[in-house]
Amino acid sequence: MRILFLGDIFGRPGRHAVSQWLGRYRVRESVDFVIANAENAAGGKGITREIVNELRELGVEVMTGGNHSFAQRESLALFDDTEDLLRPANLAPGVPGRGMGIYESPAGPEIAVINLQGRAFMAPVDCPFRAAEALLAQALRRTPIVFVDFHAEATSEKMAMAHYLDGRASAVIGTHTHIPTADARVSARGTAAISDVGMCGPYDSVIGVETEIVLEQMLKGLPVRHQPARHDARVCGVLVEVDDASGRARRIEQIIEPGFIQLATGETS
Repeated sequence: MRILFLGDIFGRPGRHAVSQWLGRYRVRESVDFVIANAENAAGGKGITREIVNELRELGVEVMTGGNHSFAQRESLALFDDTEDLLRPANLAPGVPGRGMGIYESPAGPEIAVINLQGRAFMAPVDCPFRAAEALLAQALRRTPIVFVDFHAEATSEKMAMAHYLDGRASAVIGTHTHIPTADARVSARGTAAISDVGMCGPYDSVIGVETEIVLEQMLKGLPVRHQPARHDARVCGVLVEVDDASGRARRIEQIIEPGFIQLATGETS
């Protein structure tokens, strides 16, 4: 099975780049299943029902989240009634939504997707390692194919999770920093991992936001309203090939596709 994971889709520039690229890539590479982190898909923070439907139409089967999952007004109801939209599993008990889903695939066994959030340099959440342990046990009763989106700041924490789940999860994919790392690998025990897959969005920016806005904030220390940048939109992700029977990853290929059409002023939300 060939599973594509796309990094944080950032605002309209990220959605636009994915819309231009995904259909052709999926056919060319015989992709069976697409997972995308979408916590920044609405103007750089959160996601809306309209955007969920947009990403479905583009061919995204599962959307994962992170620390900005609930940034939009409609988030509470949206996460409660949308099965293909996940938020981190280790948020406080009672938070709307779900942190794991098990999904049918036309190409073979079901695919379990687990969403977790890190604790280093981020807002307090429950232990991601204990949450992973509990959810992994549930998932493996249904399917050997388990993908983990670990939305975390520190590469050390993400590497630790990859080691913790080594040989048990098919893939541990790091998200959140919007900067692709150069450490994609498959362990001897069959777990594909990367510390951060990067973002689908504008790279002529500060992690997706207009550079001038961020510089003003950093130089003056005053509150500013972040606005997605418009230029140098790229698609970043990984393609993971997984053995259907064992769930072990055979190969991981990093994807960094530049050169998408720049958006006009006002087309950034």
